[in-house]
This record gives sequence, C-alpha cells and structure tokens, in this order.
Amino acid sequence: MNWILIGGNLWGFFFELSLSPRQLDSFLYVYSFIPARMWSGQYSFSQSLFTILVAMFLHAGWLHIGGNMLFLYIFGDNVEDRLGHFRYFVFYALCGICASFCHAFFNPGSRLPSLGASGAISGVLAAYLFLYPRARIVTLVPLLLFFTTEIPAFVFILFWFVIQFFSGEASLRMSTPTSGGTAYFAHIGGFLAGIVLLAILKPRRPPGQLAWQ
Repeated sequence: MNWILIGGNLWGFFFELSLSPRQLDSFLYVYSFIPARMWSGQYSFSQSLFTILVAMFLHAGWLHIGGNMLFLYIFGDNVEDRLGHFRYFVFYALCGICASFCHAFFNPGSRLPSLGASGAISGVLAAYLFLYPRARIVTLVPLLLFFTTEIPAFVFILFWFVIQFFSGEASLRMSTPTSGGTAYFAHIGGFLAGIVLLAILKPRRPPGQLAWQ
C-alpha cells in the first residue's frame, strides 16, 4: 500500500507537469483545498472533502514531492507492517483529512490553494514515533561539511514536531489571506491525528512481543 500511495503521488505530480501553466492554474483552483471557500459556503462539506483527498496527491514542485516521498518511503512501510494494508490506507487518508481541517481552522480566511501529502505523512511520523521509538534514523547533517549520523527516531521526529509547532505559531502572527508558505498547522494536525488514530486502530504486535514498545 505504501508503494501504491507513492505511485499515486508521483502520478498526480506528473499529471500537473503535463498541463500548460494556464491549465494548471485552473485545475488547482478547482481541485485544491481552499479554506476560505469552505467556510464561505462556496463549496459544500462533501465538495471540500473531495478537494482534500485530491489535493493530497498534488504537489507544488520537485522539492515538495521529493521531500514528501522520501519521508513516506522511509517511515511508511514500517507503519504499514504494523497496521496492515487496509488499515494503513484508512489511517493515511484520515490523517490527511484531519490535517487539512486543522489548517482551515487556523487559517479560515486563506484563499490560497492547499496541496500536498505532508499532512498525511505527518500522521505516519507520529505512528512511527510510538511504534518504533528506539529505531535509529540515518540523517544527513550539514555542519561545515555534510556527514551522516544515526539519530534515535524519537529525537528526530520530536525535533521535527517542535519546529512545526513554533513555525506554525509564528505564521499566525504574519499570515494574510494571500500570504504563501508552508501549512504548518496541517503538519501539526496530521501529527496529532496520527497519535489518536493509532490508538483507535490498535496496530498488530510485532512477532515475539506481548505489548507495544
């Protein structure tokens, strides 16, 4: 399932690349999630939900799709192993939906299209944190020269979440309906949704173990 999700995201991105700039602008305006459009009643709840699901497979550029797919590739398959294929898909979709609604709650006047898989992937990171806290992540560290080191998963992911939280708080003080940037509260919402949904879906225990680690 993780490979199917990666493939779906890549297909969505290459479909965007196949459009002319004018076609792409029109497509994103219709199918991206725009908070102000939902709150104003221009789109019904079901229409907004549909745009959220479509927008989860669209990206704004090579760095956007590359970073998201790298995280999904690294963390997603391990979470799928514990949840199973179908429950992992449900988990991924619900995290993405919750992420978008969290973004809309904190940015109700935003008229900018919101797109990308990062909200759902944030939920995957949260699940990985609780399922594999002792795992070590090989990380590229820029310190004068680039080198790699192994960082415990709980350190890596919690550090990421702290950055999202304070960046989101800062964005509230400078946001306008047309200001761009990263939807930090989508990341925060997806992460928190991942924690709750993991407890609800009750992942399978790893072989030879009697309880969660």
